[in-house]
Amino acid sequence: MGLPTGRRIVATVAALVVAAATGIIAYRVLAPAEVVTTARADYPALRTPEPGVVGRLPVAPLIVDGRLRVYAAPRQVYADQPVDGRQRRTPYWSYRRWPATLDAVVASGTTVVSRWSDGELVALDARTGQVVWRTDGPEPDRERAARRTGVATVWQPRGLSVTRTGDGRDVVVSSGAGQVRAVGLPDGGQLWRVDVDAGCREPLGADTSGKLLTVDGCAGSPAVEFRDVATGAVSTRWQPPDSGDDLTATLFGCAPEGAGCAALRTAGSGDVPARGWLLDTGEPVAASALDAVGAELIGRTAVAMADGTLVGRSVRDGAERWRVAVGPGRVIAVQPGRVHVLTEENELVTVDPTTGAQLSRFVLDIGSDGTGWAPGPVYAADGYVVVERLRRPVDPEGDDQRYYFTAEPLIIAAA
Repeated sequence: MGLPTGRRIVATVAALVVAAATGIIAYRVLAPAEVVTTARADYPALRTPEPGVVGRLPVAPLIVDGRLRVYAAPRQVYADQPVDGRQRRTPYWSYRRWPATLDAVVASGTTVVSRWSDGELVALDARTGQVVWRTDGPEPDRERAARRTGVATVWQPRGLSVTRTGDGRDVVVSSGAGQVRAVGLPDGGQLWRVDVDAGCREPLGADTSGKLLTVDGCAGSPAVEFRDVATGAVSTRWQPPDSGDDLTATLFGCAPEGAGCAALRTAGSGDVPARGWLLDTGEPVAASALDAVGAELIGRTAVAMADGTLVGRSVRDGAERWRVAVGPGRVIAVQPGRVHVLTEENELVTVDPTTGAQLSRFVLDIGSDGTGWAPGPVYAADGYVVVERLRRPVDPEGDDQRYYFTAEPLIIAAA
Protein backbone atom coordinates (compact mmCIF):
# COMPACT_ATOMS: atom_id res chain seq x y z
CA MET A 1 0.00 0.00 0.00
CA GLY A 2 1.56 3.31 -1.04
CA LEU A 3 2.00 6.48 0.94
CA PRO A 4 -0.76 9.04 0.85
CA THR A 5 -0.23 11.75 -1.73
CA GLY A 6 0.70 14.42 0.85
CA ARG A 7 3.30 12.22 2.47
CA ARG A 8 4.78 11.32 -0.94
CA ILE A 9 5.20 15.01 -1.71
CA VAL A 10 6.89 15.68 1.63
CA ALA A 11 9.23 12.68 1.16
CA THR A 12 10.11 13.81 -2.35
CA VAL A 13 10.88 17.34 -1.20
CA ALA A 14 12.98 16.03 1.69
CA ALA A 15 14.97 13.80 -0.68
CA LEU A 16 15.59 16.73 -3.01
CA VAL A 17 16.74 18.89 -0.11
CA VAL A 18 19.15 16.17 1.07
CA ALA A 19 20.46 15.67 -2.47
CA ALA A 20 20.94 19.41 -2.93
CA ALA A 21 22.74 19.74 0.40
CA THR A 22 24.96 16.78 -0.45
CA GLY A 23 25.75 18.34 -3.82
CA ILE A 24 26.63 21.68 -2.23
CA ILE A 25 28.92 19.98 0.28
CA ALA A 26 30.57 17.90 -2.44
CA TYR A 27 31.05 21.00 -4.59
CA ARG A 28 32.59 22.92 -1.72
CA VAL A 29 34.95 20.05 -0.96
CA LEU A 30 35.89 19.04 -4.49
CA ALA A 31 35.53 22.19 -6.60
CA PRO A 32 38.61 24.25 -7.49
CA ALA A 33 39.14 26.88 -4.83
CA GLU A 34 41.63 29.19 -3.20
CA VAL A 35 41.77 30.59 0.30
CA VAL A 36 43.66 33.82 0.96
CA THR A 37 44.38 34.75 4.56
CA THR A 38 46.05 38.15 4.56
CA ALA A 39 48.27 39.67 7.24
CA ARG A 40 46.58 41.26 10.23
CA ALA A 41 49.74 42.53 11.92
CA ASP A 42 52.12 45.27 10.83
CA TYR A 43 54.93 44.38 8.46
CA PRO A 44 57.90 43.46 10.67
CA ALA A 45 60.95 45.69 10.94
CA LEU A 46 64.40 44.60 9.87
CA ARG A 47 66.32 42.82 12.62
CA THR A 48 70.07 42.46 13.10
CA PRO A 49 70.65 39.69 15.63
CA GLU A 50 74.06 38.89 17.05
CA PRO A 51 75.93 36.05 15.29
CA GLY A 52 74.86 32.67 16.59
CA VAL A 53 72.19 30.00 16.33
CA VAL A 54 68.73 31.53 16.06
CA GLY A 55 66.41 28.54 16.18
CA ARG A 56 65.23 25.32 14.57
CA LEU A 57 62.39 24.66 12.16
CA PRO A 58 60.44 21.64 10.88
CA VAL A 59 60.32 22.92 7.28
CA ALA A 60 62.69 24.84 5.01
CA PRO A 61 62.22 28.62 4.82
CA LEU A 62 62.83 31.20 2.14
CA ILE A 63 63.98 34.43 3.76
CA VAL A 64 62.14 37.29 2.07
CA ASP A 65 63.15 40.95 2.32
CA GLY A 66 65.18 40.14 5.43
CA ARG A 67 61.92 40.19 7.44
CA LEU A 68 59.84 37.07 6.79
CA ARG A 69 60.24 33.32 6.48
CA VAL A 70 58.16 31.79 3.68
CA TYR A 71 57.35 28.06 3.66
CA ALA A 72 55.78 25.50 1.34
CA ALA A 73 53.21 22.81 2.11
CA PRO A 74 51.58 20.44 -0.41
CA ARG A 75 48.74 22.90 -1.13
CA GLN A 76 49.82 26.04 0.69
CA VAL A 77 52.33 28.90 0.71
CA TYR A 78 52.58 30.72 4.04
CA ALA A 79 54.85 33.04 6.00
CA ASP A 80 55.77 33.69 9.60
CA GLN A 81 57.74 36.37 11.42
CA PRO A 82 60.04 37.54 12.87
CA VAL A 83 62.77 36.13 10.69
CA ASP A 84 64.86 35.25 13.75
CA GLY A 85 62.02 33.54 15.64
CA ARG A 86 63.28 30.53 17.60
CA GLN A 87 60.53 28.26 16.19
CA ARG A 88 57.90 28.32 13.48
CA ARG A 89 54.99 30.54 14.45
CA THR A 90 51.35 31.11 13.57
CA PRO A 91 51.20 32.19 9.90
CA TYR A 92 51.55 35.91 9.24
CA TRP A 93 49.70 35.23 6.00
CA SER A 94 48.66 32.15 4.05
CA TYR A 95 47.58 31.20 0.51
CA ARG A 96 45.95 27.84 -0.32
CA ARG A 97 44.77 26.25 -3.57
CA TRP A 98 42.72 23.15 -4.27
CA PRO A 99 42.97 20.63 -5.92
CA ALA A 100 46.29 21.72 -7.45
CA THR A 101 49.48 20.97 -5.53
CA LEU A 102 52.39 23.33 -4.99
CA ASP A 103 55.37 22.71 -7.29
CA ALA A 104 57.85 25.57 -6.68
CA VAL A 105 58.29 28.90 -4.88
CA VAL A 106 60.68 31.76 -5.66
CA ALA A 107 60.94 35.30 -4.30
CA SER A 108 62.40 38.64 -5.32
CA GLY A 109 62.13 41.81 -3.27
CA THR A 110 58.69 41.73 -1.66
CA THR A 111 57.09 39.47 -4.29
CA VAL A 112 56.63 35.73 -3.73
CA VAL A 113 55.80 33.67 -6.83
CA SER A 114 54.40 30.15 -6.61
CA ARG A 115 53.90 27.59 -9.38
CA TRP A 116 51.27 24.87 -9.12
CA SER A 117 50.74 21.42 -10.63
CA ASP A 118 48.30 22.85 -13.20
CA GLY A 119 50.95 25.35 -14.35
CA GLU A 120 49.27 28.41 -12.81
CA LEU A 121 51.59 31.09 -11.46
CA VAL A 122 50.40 33.11 -8.47
CA ALA A 123 52.29 36.16 -7.20
CA LEU A 124 51.77 37.35 -3.62
CA ASP A 125 52.76 40.59 -1.92
CA ALA A 126 55.01 39.44 0.94
CA ARG A 127 54.03 42.48 3.00
CA THR A 128 50.34 41.56 3.10
CA GLY A 129 49.83 38.09 1.59
CA GLN A 130 47.45 39.54 -1.00
CA VAL A 131 47.40 38.14 -4.54
CA VAL A 132 49.15 40.58 -6.89
CA TRP A 133 48.53 38.66 -10.10
CA ARG A 134 47.91 35.17 -11.46
CA THR A 135 48.50 33.75 -14.92
CA ASP A 136 48.70 30.44 -16.76
CA GLY A 137 52.04 28.78 -17.41
CA PRO A 138 53.34 25.43 -18.63
CA GLU A 139 52.58 22.51 -16.36
CA PRO A 140 55.60 20.88 -14.66
CA ASP A 141 57.02 18.12 -16.82
CA ARG A 142 57.44 15.76 -13.87
CA GLU A 143 55.98 15.24 -10.44
CA ARG A 144 57.89 17.02 -7.69
CA ALA A 145 59.52 14.54 -5.30
CA ALA A 146 59.67 16.52 -2.07
CA ARG A 147 60.24 15.27 1.45
CA ARG A 148 58.34 16.82 4.34
CA THR A 149 60.76 19.74 4.83
CA GLY A 150 59.94 21.12 1.36
CA VAL A 151 63.60 21.76 0.44
CA ALA A 152 63.01 20.71 -3.17
CA THR A 153 60.16 23.21 -3.49
CA VAL A 154 61.73 26.36 -2.02
CA TRP A 155 65.52 25.87 -2.29
CA GLN A 156 65.65 23.84 -5.51
CA PRO A 157 62.70 25.15 -7.55
CA ARG A 158 63.10 23.28 -10.82
CA GLY A 159 61.51 24.97 -13.82
CA LEU A 160 60.82 28.31 -12.10
CA SER A 161 63.15 31.26 -11.64
CA VAL A 162 63.22 35.02 -11.24
CA THR A 163 65.85 36.71 -13.32
CA ARG A 164 66.67 40.05 -14.87
CA THR A 165 66.98 41.24 -18.45
CA GLY A 166 70.05 43.06 -19.70
CA ASP A 167 68.23 46.39 -19.25
CA GLY A 168 67.21 45.65 -15.65
CA ARG A 169 63.62 44.35 -15.91
CA ASP A 170 62.65 41.56 -13.51
CA VAL A 171 61.20 38.49 -15.20
CA VAL A 172 59.65 35.21 -14.03
CA VAL A 173 60.53 32.26 -16.27
CA SER A 174 58.67 28.95 -16.04
CA SER A 175 59.31 25.85 -18.13
CA GLY A 176 57.84 22.40 -18.51
CA ALA A 177 55.48 20.29 -20.65
CA GLY A 178 57.20 21.33 -23.89
CA GLN A 179 57.05 25.07 -23.31
CA VAL A 180 59.03 27.98 -21.83
CA ARG A 181 57.17 31.14 -20.84
CA ALA A 182 58.35 34.49 -19.45
CA VAL A 183 56.18 37.06 -17.67
CA GLY A 184 57.00 40.38 -16.02
CA LEU A 185 57.48 40.19 -12.26
CA PRO A 186 55.54 43.40 -11.47
CA ASP A 187 52.28 42.50 -13.26
CA GLY A 188 52.48 38.97 -14.70
CA GLY A 189 52.15 40.24 -18.27
CA GLN A 190 53.43 37.77 -20.85
CA LEU A 191 56.70 38.74 -22.54
CA TRP A 192 57.19 35.66 -24.71
CA ARG A 193 56.39 31.98 -25.09
CA VAL A 194 58.24 29.30 -27.04
CA ASP A 195 57.50 25.64 -27.67
CA VAL A 196 60.41 23.25 -27.09
CA ASP A 197 60.98 19.52 -27.27
CA ALA A 198 59.82 17.97 -24.03
CA GLY A 199 62.00 15.67 -21.94
CA CYS A 200 65.40 16.59 -23.40
CA ARG A 201 65.96 20.12 -22.12
CA GLU A 202 67.06 20.76 -18.55
CA PRO A 203 66.65 24.39 -17.43
CA LEU A 204 69.49 25.67 -15.25
CA GLY A 205 68.67 29.33 -14.54
CA ALA A 206 69.99 32.66 -15.76
CA ASP A 207 73.36 34.38 -15.94
CA THR A 208 74.17 37.97 -15.01
CA SER A 209 73.75 39.29 -18.57
CA GLY A 210 70.10 38.31 -19.01
CA LYS A 211 70.46 34.89 -20.64
CA LEU A 212 68.51 31.77 -19.68
CA LEU A 213 70.71 28.66 -19.72
CA THR A 214 69.39 25.23 -20.67
CA VAL A 215 71.16 21.92 -21.29
CA ASP A 216 69.81 20.78 -24.65
CA GLY A 217 70.22 17.08 -25.40
CA CYS A 218 67.48 16.78 -28.00
CA ALA A 219 69.66 16.17 -31.05
CA GLY A 220 73.28 15.00 -31.15
CA SER A 221 75.78 15.81 -28.43
CA PRO A 222 74.28 17.90 -25.61
CA ALA A 223 75.05 21.60 -25.50
CA VAL A 224 74.28 24.59 -23.30
CA GLU A 225 71.70 26.83 -24.92
CA PHE A 226 71.63 30.57 -24.13
CA ARG A 227 68.20 32.20 -24.55
CA ASP A 228 67.61 35.95 -24.21
CA VAL A 229 65.36 36.55 -21.20
CA ALA A 230 63.88 39.69 -22.78
CA THR A 231 62.85 38.16 -26.13
CA GLY A 232 63.05 34.36 -25.86
CA ALA A 233 65.45 34.13 -28.81
CA VAL A 234 68.35 31.67 -28.67
CA SER A 235 71.58 33.62 -29.04
CA THR A 236 74.26 30.96 -28.49
CA ARG A 237 74.76 27.21 -28.32
CA TRP A 238 77.96 26.13 -26.61
CA GLN A 239 79.69 22.81 -25.92
CA PRO A 240 82.56 22.58 -23.43
CA PRO A 241 85.60 20.76 -24.81
CA ASP A 242 85.60 16.96 -24.50
CA SER A 243 82.16 16.90 -22.89
CA GLY A 244 81.02 13.92 -24.94
CA ASP A 245 77.46 12.65 -24.80
CA ASP A 246 76.93 12.99 -21.06
CA LEU A 247 77.04 16.69 -20.25
CA THR A 248 75.98 17.91 -16.82
CA ALA A 249 76.08 21.57 -15.81
CA THR A 250 75.44 23.55 -12.63
CA LEU A 251 75.19 27.29 -12.08
CA PHE A 252 76.84 28.91 -9.07
CA GLY A 253 78.13 32.31 -7.97
CA CYS A 254 74.50 33.44 -8.00
CA ALA A 255 73.51 36.93 -6.85
CA PRO A 256 70.35 37.65 -4.83
CA GLU A 257 67.18 39.30 -6.12
CA GLY A 258 67.25 37.48 -9.47
CA ALA A 259 70.44 39.16 -10.69
CA GLY A 260 71.68 35.87 -12.12
CA CYS A 261 74.67 33.56 -11.76
CA ALA A 262 78.24 34.40 -12.71
CA ALA A 263 79.72 30.91 -13.12
CA LEU A 264 79.04 27.48 -14.55
CA ARG A 265 80.52 24.09 -13.66
CA THR A 266 80.44 21.35 -16.30
CA ALA A 267 81.33 17.68 -16.30
CA GLY A 268 81.40 15.22 -19.15
CA SER A 269 81.44 11.49 -19.64
CA GLY A 270 84.28 9.14 -18.74
CA ASP A 271 87.34 10.64 -17.07
CA VAL A 272 86.67 14.21 -18.17
CA PRO A 273 87.19 16.33 -15.03
CA ALA A 274 84.76 18.98 -13.87
CA ARG A 275 85.64 22.49 -15.03
CA GLY A 276 84.63 25.97 -13.93
CA TRP A 277 83.64 28.72 -16.35
CA LEU A 278 82.96 32.42 -16.02
CA LEU A 279 79.77 33.63 -17.65
CA ASP A 280 80.57 36.94 -19.31
CA THR A 281 78.80 38.56 -22.23
CA GLY A 282 80.04 36.02 -24.79
CA GLU A 283 80.83 32.32 -24.56
CA PRO A 284 81.85 30.94 -21.16
CA VAL A 285 85.50 31.60 -20.27
CA ALA A 286 87.57 28.90 -18.56
CA ALA A 287 88.50 29.78 -14.95
CA SER A 288 90.90 27.27 -13.40
CA ALA A 289 90.37 28.78 -9.95
CA LEU A 290 86.85 27.36 -10.09
CA ASP A 291 87.87 23.83 -11.08
CA ALA A 292 88.47 22.59 -7.53
CA VAL A 293 85.78 20.43 -5.99
CA GLY A 294 83.60 22.63 -3.80
CA ALA A 295 85.00 25.92 -5.13
CA GLU A 296 82.60 28.87 -4.98
CA LEU A 297 82.53 32.32 -6.55
CA ILE A 298 81.63 35.53 -4.78
CA GLY A 299 82.19 38.76 -6.65
CA ARG A 300 85.48 38.22 -8.49
CA THR A 301 86.99 36.02 -5.81
CA ALA A 302 87.09 32.23 -6.10
CA VAL A 303 87.14 30.50 -2.70
CA ALA A 304 88.04 26.88 -1.98
CA MET A 305 89.28 24.71 0.87
CA ALA A 306 92.75 23.15 0.81
CA ASP A 307 94.02 21.08 3.78
CA GLY A 308 91.95 22.94 6.36
CA THR A 309 92.73 26.36 4.89
CA LEU A 310 90.26 28.58 3.07
CA VAL A 311 91.97 30.27 0.12
CA GLY A 312 90.68 33.24 -1.87
CA ARG A 313 92.01 33.73 -5.41
CA SER A 314 91.40 36.10 -8.27
CA VAL A 315 88.96 34.30 -10.53
CA ARG A 316 90.60 35.84 -13.60
CA ASP A 317 94.22 34.78 -13.17
CA GLY A 318 94.18 32.50 -10.12
CA ALA A 319 96.47 34.78 -8.09
CA GLU A 320 96.13 34.22 -4.36
CA ARG A 321 94.55 37.12 -2.47
CA TRP A 322 94.35 35.73 1.07
CA ARG A 323 94.22 32.52 3.10
CA VAL A 324 92.87 31.69 6.54
CA ALA A 325 93.13 28.48 8.58
CA VAL A 326 89.66 27.27 9.62
CA GLY A 327 90.24 23.53 10.10
CA PRO A 328 88.95 20.58 8.05
CA GLY A 329 85.61 21.37 6.46
CA ARG A 330 83.95 22.63 3.30
CA VAL A 331 82.42 25.77 1.88
CA ILE A 332 78.66 25.33 2.20
CA ALA A 333 77.36 28.70 0.98
CA VAL A 334 78.24 32.23 -0.03
CA GLN A 335 76.22 35.44 0.05
CA PRO A 336 77.14 39.11 -0.35
CA GLY A 337 79.94 39.93 2.09
CA ARG A 338 80.15 36.40 3.54
CA VAL A 339 81.69 32.99 2.86
CA HIS A 340 80.36 30.21 5.06
CA VAL A 341 82.44 27.14 5.96
CA LEU A 342 81.13 24.17 7.95
CA THR A 343 83.87 22.28 9.80
CA GLU A 344 83.90 18.57 10.49
CA GLU A 345 82.80 19.38 14.08
CA ASN A 346 79.78 21.30 12.66
CA GLU A 347 81.13 24.73 13.51
CA LEU A 348 79.97 27.50 11.22
CA VAL A 349 82.83 29.81 10.25
CA THR A 350 82.05 33.00 8.33
CA VAL A 351 84.79 34.88 6.46
CA ASP A 352 84.92 38.22 4.65
CA PRO A 353 85.49 37.39 0.94
CA THR A 354 87.43 40.61 0.32
CA THR A 355 90.03 40.33 3.07
CA GLY A 356 89.76 36.79 4.46
CA ALA A 357 89.04 38.16 7.95
CA GLN A 358 87.00 35.86 10.15
CA LEU A 359 83.64 37.46 10.95
CA SER A 360 82.17 34.83 13.28
CA ARG A 361 82.63 31.25 14.46
CA PHE A 362 80.26 29.13 16.57
CA VAL A 363 78.93 25.60 16.90
CA LEU A 364 75.67 24.82 15.11
CA ASP A 365 73.89 23.37 18.12
CA ILE A 366 70.68 24.23 19.93
CA GLY A 367 69.12 22.90 23.07
CA SER A 368 70.16 19.31 23.69
CA ASP A 369 70.35 18.37 19.99
CA GLY A 370 74.14 18.01 19.85
CA THR A 371 76.29 17.97 16.72
CA GLY A 372 76.13 14.33 15.71
CA TRP A 373 74.44 15.06 12.41
CA ALA A 374 75.41 15.18 8.75
CA PRO A 375 74.74 18.36 6.74
CA GLY A 376 72.22 18.18 3.94
CA PRO A 377 71.15 21.04 1.65
CA VAL A 378 72.08 24.58 2.74
CA TYR A 379 70.46 27.96 2.10
CA ALA A 380 71.89 31.43 2.80
CA ALA A 381 70.29 34.88 2.42
CA ASP A 382 70.17 38.28 4.13
CA GLY A 383 72.89 37.33 6.63
CA TYR A 384 71.24 34.06 7.70
CA VAL A 385 72.29 30.46 7.06
CA VAL A 386 69.93 27.47 7.24
CA VAL A 387 71.25 23.89 7.25
CA GLU A 388 69.19 20.73 6.93
CA ARG A 389 70.48 18.18 9.46
CA LEU A 390 70.46 14.49 8.50
CA ARG A 391 70.80 11.36 10.60
CA ARG A 392 74.13 9.54 10.34
CA PRO A 393 74.80 7.44 8.36
CA VAL A 394 72.74 9.20 5.72
CA ASP A 395 70.23 6.87 4.06
CA PRO A 396 68.73 8.56 0.96
CA GLU A 397 66.21 5.74 0.62
CA GLY A 398 65.08 5.85 4.26
CA ASP A 399 61.74 7.25 5.34
CA ASP A 400 61.60 10.73 6.84
CA GLN A 401 61.96 9.49 10.40
CA ARG A 402 65.16 7.66 9.49
CA TYR A 403 66.43 10.36 7.14
CA TYR A 404 66.18 13.47 9.34
CA PHE A 405 68.16 14.13 12.51
CA THR A 406 65.19 15.39 14.55
CA ALA A 407 61.55 16.37 14.07
CA GLU A 408 62.85 19.94 13.55
CA PRO A 409 65.84 19.23 11.30
CA LEU A 410 66.45 22.77 9.98
CA ILE A 411 68.82 24.85 12.09
CA ILE A 412 68.95 28.59 11.35
CA ALA A 413 71.79 30.89 12.34
CA ALA A 414 72.71 34.55 11.96
CA ALA A 415 76.23 34.92 10.68
